[in-house]
Amino acid sequence: MMAWWESLSELARSTAVSTLWIIVVTVVLILSVAYLTLWERKLIGWMQVRRGPNRVRIFGFLPGMGQPFADVIKLLIKEIVVPSASNKVLFRIAPAITLIPAFAIWAVVPIAPGFAIANVDAGLLYVLSLTSVGVYGVILAGWASNSKYAFLGAMRSAAQIVAYEIAMGFALVGVLMASNSLNLGVVIEKQAGGFLSWNWFWLFPLFVVYFISGVAETNRAPFDVAEGESEIVAGFHVEYSGIGFALFFLAEYANMILIAALTAVFFFGGWQSPLNGYVAADSSLFQIPLLGPLLNDGTHWLAFKLFLFLCLFLWLRATFPRYRYDQIMRLGWKALIPVTIVWIFVEMLMAHYKIGPWSP
Repeated sequence: MMAWWESLSELARSTAVSTLWIIVVTVVLILSVAYLTLWERKLIGWMQVRRGPNRVRIFGFLPGMGQPFADVIKLLIKEIVVPSASNKVLFRIAPAITLIPAFAIWAVVPIAPGFAIANVDAGLLYVLSLTSVGVYGVILAGWASNSKYAFLGAMRSAAQIVAYEIAMGFALVGVLMASNSLNLGVVIEKQAGGFLSWNWFWLFPLFVVYFISGVAETNRAPFDVAEGESEIVAGFHVEYSGIGFALFFLAEYANMILIAALTAVFFFGGWQSPLNGYVAADSSLFQIPLLGPLLNDGTHWLAFKLFLFLCLFLWLRATFPRYRYDQIMRLGWKALIPVTIVWIFVEMLMAHYKIGPWSP
């Protein structure tokens, strides 16, 4: 086996390794999305003093842990209804257009020190471009359904995402100014030095704007007017059933995981330990069998930060009522965008006087 592997060209070996990592990351993401739906129902249930799913087991063990698989089986065996007056081609491919960018962006996300599936220098532009593509699936779903309710939900979503995409883009301009690089790995490395050296400290307003924009981009409560069931039945996916309906929610939860991961990368040091710079490299703490590896930089820190931001997503849903559409647009255009513009000018002053990330 080793002789066969050595006989392959360098291109073939690198392609095989990349393909293997793509499969691993995709499988982990799909399982994470499945169990995020369960965690949402359990966490919000605890907040509301109820149990959440606790019946479906895995091989008779772990009550509730089989619920995501039961939901998938239920949706897979349901009939897929395609409206007779719809554009059948666009109707069928719209869920895929929404889902694929949420998975493809992970190609440039550094998931370990010095490792990303594609370590490209224009990673930030790649992220911005693909996060903008996802909205086309929502718009196509609403238009292709040939339903007034679906089309209204799609137009709401388009206007909302345009507003918050601009705010998100300006927030990332601030990150670019602080790191002086479009490479996400370099963005993380520039935050070395511990908890107070991460971008959140110097770019706190941009962090708040980015996270709020991420919640709005994913159509999550309290910004879920694109799916306003009390006003427009169910919004852009009202005509979808079975697995087509499931793919939209798979995309929504995949985007939640993505936004949480990107928030950790851009503002909270990615895979860096919060103790980096505060605990000496030769400290005896690193010699403790179980604790030592956890204190080092690594994927576990990225996963921990990602988990915290996902809990914040769910906390927002359990806490805030749905905003009116005019309130959402006013927040995007008249509050978030001006905040980012002002803070970019503040960054210019910090860069001029060598403060924070620009200090020698």
